[in-house]
Amino acid sequence: MSKSNHFFGQSVFGQLVSLFDRVDISRAVKNHGSDYHCKGFSTWDHLVTMLFSSLANCNSLREIAAGFLGLKGKTEHLGLGKLPKRSTLSDANKHRTPLVFEEIYKKLLVQHRDSISDSRLKNKFKKEVNIIDSTSITLFKDILKSVGRKPKSGKEKGGIKVHTVLNADEQVPNLVWFSDASKNDIIFWEQINFKPGSLYVFDKGYVDHWRYDKLTKDDVFFVTRLKDNACYEELEELEIDDKVDPGVMRDQWIELPLRENGKIKGYTRVRRIAYWDDENQRSFEFISNLAEIDPGQIAELYKTRWKIELLFKQLKQNFPLKYFLGDNENAIVIQIWCSMIANLLLTIIKSKLKRGWSFSSLVSFARIHLFNYIHLINFLENPEKDWENSEIFTAPTLFSG
Repeated sequence: MSKSNHFFGQSVFGQLVSLFDRVDISRAVKNHGSDYHCKGFSTWDHLVTMLFSSLANCNSLREIAAGFLGLKGKTEHLGLGKLPKRSTLSDANKHRTPLVFEEIYKKLLVQHRDSISDSRLKNKFKKEVNIIDSTSITLFKDILKSVGRKPKSGKEKGGIKVHTVLNADEQVPNLVWFSDASKNDIIFWEQINFKPGSLYVFDKGYVDHWRYDKLTKDDVFFVTRLKDNACYEELEELEIDDKVDPGVMRDQWIELPLRENGKIKGYTRVRRIAYWDDENQRSFEFISNLAEIDPGQIAELYKTRWKIELLFKQLKQNFPLKYFLGDNENAIVIQIWCSMIANLLLTIIKSKLKRGWSFSSLVSFARIHLFNYIHLINFLENPEKDWENSEIFTAPTLFSG
């Protein structure tokens, strides 16, 4: 049989882990003191263990510990100082600060940002486009308050809300914040560092006329939807060019009232676009403070929100976020951060490939071959190469003579 061209001296998992800058991780550990009182189970050991859990789709502490025990001889290149036991991992998830994993995620994103960003929207609209949204994850225990009514059984479920800012030219979040699922989305607003000259797209969950006014004064641009029952004054009707998207029905400047204690204290000026979506047979009303832009492009910008919905779907479908490894908030947040780090690692790999792979197929491949010694990039570019060039070999069966 011909020698494989894809054999490599490091496992697929080792190649993924090698994408980290260990200096950055050491700095994050020092910044948060996350290795104090660690009983020999370092932050690096913890990170590698939780990444294994995410990539191998483990749903219990026992499954993780047993998985590592069965990999004796294949974990040396990972730099593990200690193999995880159930009690050790449980204690680490309960007591180690999740802030260190947040910093590791952010440093990894900065390190590889150029390779995962395509800048198409930024070049088209001459502005960095950011999408703001949130998703809720149901918990089986009432650890964090969930939304909805109390069930008849009396056994309440918990819920955690993941608030996110996504650069539309990237495929991973650049800001993440957690709260009870019952909290209103608007509380996330104070966590965002709005950058002058940038553009932010968000839905009606963030309605606040005062905040719209402040964004305009701070030279920050936005696109959102107008509430169905919103009160406003029409100021100026704009002419719609024949070349504009035929879905645009109206383009006008309006004033939205700024209320305080029920009294109008002033107005903020925004642009209102009435748009008919022929595909869904429904109308939309968008508002924005963008003046020098085609009204059809405002509708197009709002459609970029679908990118963040796809991200949430990708995370929930490909990583273990239905069953959590701990019954405390700290463990839950750490598991979500490590799933997002795993998502970022595979996004980096996907960006390096010329061959088109769906993200779910890439996750499945990594999961099956996690500890196989094949060159990840080379194999993914041409997985059939060795198979087609190899001689056919028939292995003896158990009962063959």
